[in-house]
Amino acid sequence: MKKVRKKPKQFIPSIFTVMNMFLGFLAIGLLMKGDPIRAGWLVLFACFFDAFDGKLARLLGIPSRFGAEFDSFADTISFCTVPSLIIYSVYVQGLPFIVGVIFSFIPLLFGTIRLAKFNLMQEDNPKAYFIGLATPMNAIMIVTFMMFNHQLWGNLGDPRIALVMVVVLGFMMISKIRFSKFPLLSLKKGRSNTLSLIGVGLVILSAVLFRGLVLFPLFSLYIIWSVVQWMLDHDRFEEETKVQAKL
Repeated sequence: MKKVRKKPKQFIPSIFTVMNMFLGFLAIGLLMKGDPIRAGWLVLFACFFDAFDGKLARLLGIPSRFGAEFDSFADTISFCTVPSLIIYSVYVQGLPFIVGVIFSFIPLLFGTIRLAKFNLMQEDNPKAYFIGLATPMNAIMIVTFMMFNHQLWGNLGDPRIALVMVVVLGFMMISKIRFSKFPLLSLKKGRSNTLSLIGVGLVILSAVLFRGLVLFPLFSLYIIWSVVQWMLDHDRFEEETKVQAKL
């Protein structure tokens, strides 16, 4: 009897990465057409695909160096280039050209530095935290700020607040502050992971029901809480990582 060859699984996580990249490209097209809100929604959908490509690779037992590098290139488009274009097209009108370009360049510059550092720090046993704010979270904050103001006030937000936020988030991306990762896709990885999964489910439900009204305050709370926890206890995540490794 002929042996039935198993279909290669390597391409499955890459489909998620391609979708992330494609949605980022579509968002650029919508920004060129003057539609930042719909472009912002595409960035949020891209975050969904980005959250699962690496986890799916590990779940299937096929993580690869190529996958990690490919994911970084996709992230550069969706979570570095698109936020920079949003800043340029929405928040720097009235500023001298070069000043506006510098502010707009911050997500792209610090985001690519953050991605390069992340790839250099990749380990066989992933930790329970990121060092520095992840580029998708930076993009989410910019996008949800825009959506929050659009839904509440009918505008895209005060440019002064937006630009200060862009600078602060930019430095957070290259900082040593530790931020908790997206939880593992399992209910057997400890109470903390299970509660995090429930929290993610509630965030997704809130996005469907209330959109920007809930997302921006929730993610702002996540960042503030992470900074406060890091300042109070630098080694908290090390203990959680050891617990997860034993499970």
